[in-house]
Amino acid sequence: MEILMSDVRNPLAEASEAVSGRYRVRVLEPSPPAIDEGPFFADDPTRHEGPGDLPIVSPIGNGDLTWSEMAAGDEGLSKFAADRWLAHKRLLPMPAGFNESLAAMHQLAQHVVAPARYLANGKIGLRYTQSGFGTPFFAVDRQVRMQGTKLILQSGDKALEAEITNLADLRQFLSVQEDLPFPGPARWDLERPLTLVDTHTDFLGDLFGFATSVLEEWRYQRTNEEPSRLQIWPEHFDAATDLGPSGQRANYGASPGDELHPLPYFYVGPWEHRSGSIWNEPSFGGASLSYSDLVAASDQRAAALEFFEKYRRAL
Repeated sequence: MEILMSDVRNPLAEASEAVSGRYRVRVLEPSPPAIDEGPFFADDPTRHEGPGDLPIVSPIGNGDLTWSEMAAGDEGLSKFAADRWLAHKRLLPMPAGFNESLAAMHQLAQHVVAPARYLANGKIGLRYTQSGFGTPFFAVDRQVRMQGTKLILQSGDKALEAEITNLADLRQFLSVQEDLPFPGPARWDLERPLTLVDTHTDFLGDLFGFATSVLEEWRYQRTNEEPSRLQIWPEHFDAATDLGPSGQRANYGASPGDELHPLPYFYVGPWEHRSGSIWNEPSFGGASLSYSDLVAASDQRAAALEFFEKYRRAL
């Protein structure tokens, strides 16, 4: 397996540089330094304050202005923000063959990426990262992330990349010897190829980027309902948060698809059983918004937030 030098990333610093230091920036991706405090052992990207009394620019409504507002009319800044889902853009239809790659990326998350973090601090939650997914920063400013068809290991001011080949090579690359002690997809044969193509990894990155933007907005809107930290859970490979008072608490999330759903979907999963035709997901006792309906919406972001609000009220 060939290992090459890669680009070191600090999304918070990149965003600050993009606005020439004129704003306190908030982003969607994890950034160093590593957080060595419970309960999450991870940063909350949309809550970074930063030094000084500068106005705040944020991907959600918790700043003085949004990235979409600030980038309007600036082609270079608009591209920077859209590439990182800091500014809004549209999701596209699912590309053909995506589910085959999805299974391989789920294997990568469950049996390679999450165990690397678990070995350091006992945590398994992952996050959206540009063009993919990865860990929050842990240990000594260490991060593992999928970026396209590469796996990146970043430690401090150095980063290495390896082509995504199979579980055996990648576990050796990260010195991962054991699986997570949590349920998830059965591990493939270690030598079985993890076949990925750029259009599929890009689609997953965009789906998780859109979902992260929407779910972070939802967390901000429901701050008084004790929202949990937003994470991508490797067992189910979905991005989710939970919030709400006792008796009305629910998981709010987005999945790229699973055995019962050949297309991605957004969902609400009540913690306590609900009955009635409004709850259209008997498999988990909740409700889902299909990807076809989401993609067709004139305002996709509003459609996802309205879906969450509809079922929050139904609780």
